[in-house]
Amino acid sequence: MRHALRARGMILICGGRIPAAFDLYTQRKLRYSIADGAVDPATLESDRRHLTEMAEATMESWHGRKESPVYHLLPNLQEPDWKSLRIGEVQEFWQRHDAWKERVLLAGKARLIGNMLVLADEAPVAAFRAEAWIAAGTALRKAERFDFALEQLERGLAIEPRNLAGLQEKGVCLQRLALAGIPAYSLDKARAHYRNVLDEYPDDAETWALLGRLDKDAWIAAWRRPDATPEQMREDAAYDDALLRCAIESYASGYRRNPAHYYSGINALTLMHLYRHLTHEARYDNDIGLMAGAVRFAAGCEPRESLHFWSQATLGDLEVLMGTPDTVKAAYKETIAKNDKDWFALNSSCAQLQLLKDLGFRSQTVEAGIATFTRALQKLVRPEECWQPRQVLLFSGHMMDAPGRPAPRFPPKKEGAARQKIAAAIEDMEAGSGDIALAQGASGGDILFLEACRERGTRLQMMQPLPEPEFIQRSILPSANGDSWRKRYYALKENTGNTPRIMPDELGPSPGDAASFERCNLWLLYTALAFGVNRVRFICLWDGSKGDGPGGTEHMYNEIKSRTGRVTWINISELG
Repeated sequence: MRHALRARGMILICGGRIPAAFDLYTQRKLRYSIADGAVDPATLESDRRHLTEMAEATMESWHGRKESPVYHLLPNLQEPDWKSLRIGEVQEFWQRHDAWKERVLLAGKARLIGNMLVLADEAPVAAFRAEAWIAAGTALRKAERFDFALEQLERGLAIEPRNLAGLQEKGVCLQRLALAGIPAYSLDKARAHYRNVLDEYPDDAETWALLGRLDKDAWIAAWRRPDATPEQMREDAAYDDALLRCAIESYASGYRRNPAHYYSGINALTLMHLYRHLTHEARYDNDIGLMAGAVRFAAGCEPRESLHFWSQATLGDLEVLMGTPDTVKAAYKETIAKNDKDWFALNSSCAQLQLLKDLGFRSQTVEAGIATFTRALQKLVRPEECWQPRQVLLFSGHMMDAPGRPAPRFPPKKEGAARQKIAAAIEDMEAGSGDIALAQGASGGDILFLEACRERGTRLQMMQPLPEPEFIQRSILPSANGDSWRKRYYALKENTGNTPRIMPDELGPSPGDAASFERCNLWLLYTALAFGVNRVRFICLWDGSKGDGPGGTEHMYNEIKSRTGRVTWINISELG
């Protein structure tokens, strides 16, 4: 059964020196020691270590290797989706999975990417982690955090290297990083990636369309310059007709493989019209006549309600190519009626029309389309007008010592010096109303940090590992002068403008033996990074020693330093 369900990834273990069955004789296996009819306690730890090493080596081995004789004999056999194999007495596992996946989906809808990343790390099975990391990478890509998105996508693809959605998202990130001028990336690198995906999935229309978008961007970059006149742009666009033909061929290849994929069809058709407009050649005239009706039929047959905006936009685009200003306006009004206040979708359609305007293509229908979308966009809030922080100030630090602590770490006498150092660090960062400060809100360092940020007008957001009453009992009241710290906490809470975010409410209970405070530090970290890695500034109040347990300042310091390196360390042991 195992051989029939999976081509690779089998681990065999056996106890003692019993002979192996003939058909397993050549298989690698772990032999654990037996003593008196039971596992040998003297070798138990080494056996566990060897089993771990064997499991890791098996998971990291080349995904194309087939160990199953069934898959050797039937090379075209496709493995089933193991998540669909819900049989036997495992319903409790799947119920936990379904609850976990629901939290991931809710976090994605709310664009709480930090939540998605914490949940991804906590998934009990590698395939679930891959699924969640790819979902988080997709959300980050949509938020235009391309470098951090690429990191999450590659984590997922390391587990599931053939995940088509993840491979496509990775290509988009590579392309956008190249267009942003990041030195380590290029359009050639992105193009090579898409070609590799097509070697694996040669008939996937979406990947062909993504390659077409890359070729189209390369063509646009060759002629669209801020200082160029319309005449110069049209002349340069026509001169680089070879790049334009590459884009047409990529889009058309996708549409030929899947005539229902109207996105690739309308893009191929639009670029064919532009080619004729710029070069006055009839190279694509036969294709234009054939594809127009096919694209119209495919868009009109879109069964998925979630895609009706794009199918209707395609019908509007067809009117731009062949209709009149009145038919364009009517079609795009239908398109806008199916838009759920998605500024990005409307702006994307309008940007395509602006491209046609730059090249002087059918000015009357194009202008009618631009005017229709512009009127709709004016009624929505532009994303850049939604508040985004200039800097994300992240803090972790010691609590104020409880009375009678055997080895003083942050006694009350150091509060004044700590306050000055924290305030100076925040001042050096020129923190202000355009920034946001993230911390748990415990007595001591957290509250000193939040108070200093409040004085500079910085937005505050407390994120807590426990329900508020329990958090106050464990992280505020035990400190020296606990009642005073509690009053300061409530004063901050009343002036934050944001109620504290409670981790169990958003992420569910901590899985297994996971420490709540360690989990909350990851939550804070991922939430900060989701705003943009380059925006994160970390301040810690720490003596440099090992913490009392997981989730302390040491844990956060190591996580931040390994990811961004932007750490301001205030050594509490050096304070007077």
